[in-house]
Amino acid sequence: MIIMNGQNIQKYHGANLVLNDVTIEVHEGEKVGLIGANGSGKSTLLSLIARLEKPDKGLLTVKKEARVGYLPQIPAAFEKLTVYEVLSHGFSRLADCRQKMSRMEQQMGDPAVAADPDALERLLHKYAVLQEEYERGGGYEIDASIDQVATGLGIKKLMYSRPFDTLSGGEKTRIVLASQLIMKPELLLLDEPTNHLDLEGMEWLEQFLRQYSGACIIVSHDRFFLDRVVTKIVELEDGEASTFLSSYTGYVRMKEERVLQQFAEYQEQQKQVKKMKETIRQLEEWGRIGGNEKFFKRAASIRKALDRMEQVKRPVLNPKHASFDLGTRDRSGQVVLLFEALCKQFADKQILQNVEGMIEFRDKIALLGTNGSGKSTFFKLLLGDEQADEGYIEWGSGVTIGYLAQQEEMKEPKKTVLEFFREEVGMEEGAARGILAKYMFYGPDVFREIGKLSGGEWSRLRLAVLVNNKPNVLLLDEPTNHLDIASREALEEALEDYQGTVLAISHDRYFINRLAGKVWELHEGALDVYLGNYDYYAEKRKEKEDGVSSII
Repeated sequence: MIIMNGQNIQKYHGANLVLNDVTIEVHEGEKVGLIGANGSGKSTLLSLIARLEKPDKGLLTVKKEARVGYLPQIPAAFEKLTVYEVLSHGFSRLADCRQKMSRMEQQMGDPAVAADPDALERLLHKYAVLQEEYERGGGYEIDASIDQVATGLGIKKLMYSRPFDTLSGGEKTRIVLASQLIMKPELLLLDEPTNHLDLEGMEWLEQFLRQYSGACIIVSHDRFFLDRVVTKIVELEDGEASTFLSSYTGYVRMKEERVLQQFAEYQEQQKQVKKMKETIRQLEEWGRIGGNEKFFKRAASIRKALDRMEQVKRPVLNPKHASFDLGTRDRSGQVVLLFEALCKQFADKQILQNVEGMIEFRDKIALLGTNGSGKSTFFKLLLGDEQADEGYIEWGSGVTIGYLAQQEEMKEPKKTVLEFFREEVGMEEGAARGILAKYMFYGPDVFREIGKLSGGEWSRLRLAVLVNNKPNVLLLDEPTNHLDIASREALEEALEDYQGTVLAISHDRYFINRLAGKVWELHEGALDVYLGNYDYYAEKRKEKEDGVSSII
């Protein structure tokens, strides 16, 4: 049965046509991956389905009385609420029900009510009705449901009493995601749900969604996640939607086949159109030479057929994407980084305990670990932003470091893209605009305020600055976050060819598999080294969990 149906949806943002004639259908229990380039309208479509916006044209319906859960990229503000209150926000109706039941329980203990059989019977009847509603809504399992989901997403009970508005952006996203999963709506809308999850959280969410009985529409650029969760892909491109009944890997193959078939149909139609136009020209010429009206009528008939012909759109064989030209000015020495006996403690928590390691020239290393394991602290120690309690860090000769933070505050959000880039790299306008075009900032895009950029656009701009400085060592903190799939693949290809050294914090398993020759994992203050990519790491981790000893 269909739970959500959108027909011929059109939506403008100002003068910008975001969605044009989009048709999408979702059935009960279906898991749908919504993909497309940054700015293609994915978040807008979710907002329309969540009834936060209205389409300018078209019809969008959700099954009557179906509950809709929605996780936006930027969580809503919950002022004056604690984490627990946000987690239980979807159960406000049941909370009211529980309060009424509590008041009735107090009334039942009133001697005056107990002495009046009729009043007591009426009260017991009302209580039974409320109790049935409370039980049917899962009221008795609320706390257990909250704890189960919160634990799976790495939300500790110690956080329950904290004010929601004091949390970081990543923590807020995880809390709001948990609140929607706990509510178990019939239709769940998730916009980039994995961006602030560690690997354990991702794996838990994948399993949860696979077993989830409701329907899901998931905006994600995480190819590994899509392959494990969804059974249908809807791609937004040029304002229109295309549907593929497949996982992400199947979609890639089907999309290529569909594009090639469409191009063949386009070429065949163009031959037919050319032939028809040539026939019209000849008939009209013969009509003029011989003065025969029949030739003109025949030409007019063919022209009408040509006008009525449904045009096959020329497919884009090589879509544009960001181009990351990763070069280095000078190479570093063979030993890039050496650190020994590193210790770091915050309050009572030992973040790093006697950690040691070495990075050599052209190493490509992925740094993994659960949220709070010390990955960002480790980067801060390497960059000199924090001091180790014990141990030492030594960078090799000729090292020039390029650092990409996971989240970088926009100090002057009113600056334009062009102003920001020129000030960061020191470059003339013409040359700067040429480079920005490689990162998908064309024409008037360079005059947009950076404060109005999407997460993906801001990431591309910061990468443009980083790449232009040509460092020979890259420290990257979640570099693929917010990038669309085409940009991720372009970055992966550039890093593969990069003649320098890379240490990247990442939970993008596709990215790690393609980039990493080594995986480092921070776990309980120690640094474990795996001499392979993500698949190798996952295999060895499973062996350790199963109690099988092996050489890492």
